[in-house]
Amino acid sequence: MPAHFVNERDATKIGATAPYPLFYTWSTPNGYKVSILAELLGIDYYVYPVDISKNIQKEPWYLKFNANGRIPSLAYVEKDNSVTYINESAAILFFIADKYDKERKYSFKAGTKEYYEELEWTYFQMAGLGPMKGQWHWFSMFAPQKDEFAINRYYNETLRLIGVLDERLKINGTGYIVSDHITVADMVSFPWLLRTNIGKLQDDIKKYPNVLSWIERISKIPAVQRAMKIP
Repeated sequence: MPAHFVNERDATKIGATAPYPLFYTWSTPNGYKVSILAELLGIDYYVYPVDISKNIQKEPWYLKFNANGRIPSLAYVEKDNSVTYINESAAILFFIADKYDKERKYSFKAGTKEYYEELEWTYFQMAGLGPMKGQWHWFSMFAPQKDEFAINRYYNETLRLIGVLDERLKINGTGYIVSDHITVADMVSFPWLLRTNIGKLQDDIKKYPNVLSWIERISKIPAVQRAMKIP
């Protein structure tokens, strides 16, 4: 398996040879995005688990390269051992695609029609689907006090966005968001919609057959199955 786990922030101590990517990540939808692309590409990569339940992502050493204190982050160690830090999951995905997906199996060449569609649906997730579903999770399951207005507001907006995605899949007609195969556009949304057996969503999701079949299709990809176990 191409993933190598490290418990020190210097992967050379376990034999890593530059250049290589080191992901600071955790078992969340945003964390799984980068694991999916790395596994699909079959590259050797290193994983430093950042347990967000212990607020490791807020420790001073982490904030030095990720001022927002979120996962995932990427430390890309160049041949000369200089390090390029990239934060925000979508930015990491495009960086890794540019570095390793030279045949553009899972991404598109900048300037092409498909590239801009890929950007569009990546931003759709980053600005809409992820934040709205995340807020619904927080207010419905983790907030110290229940706020029904907030719960309903974010739930309804989550459903609306799932409906937008369902329509896109219907229009594209290939079973994927852009073109006819899995790309970054799919990778960003899939982890956020993989688990739909939450509250009333497990019934309401049935209204979106294109999304359901898309989830099932991607779930069967062996590299995706591996990625969903990392870390």
